[in-house]
Amino acid sequence: MINLIVWPIAGGLLGWTASLIIHTGDEQSTFLNILVGIIGAAIAGLLFGASTINQANFSFSSFVIALVGAVILLALINLFSRRALR
Repeated sequence: MINLIVWPIAGGLLGWTASLIIHTGDEQSTFLNILVGIIGAAIAGLLFGASTINQANFSFSSFVIALVGAVILLALINLFSRRALR
């Protein structure tokens, strides 16, 4: 039950931080930041085989791994959206 409260908060923070790293912060809404954070954490968990915030492991290393996944997700979104605009 507590995960339903923590996921949006942690996901929003992770998505916002990833958007600052990728330089897409002005274009994203809060809801999109939350989605990027949560989905990015799931991607990182699959890629690296480590526990992330999605597995209720709330530690510094799980946040870093989830942040890497969020950055990867935003980079892929930017890659495909820029090609579509050309």
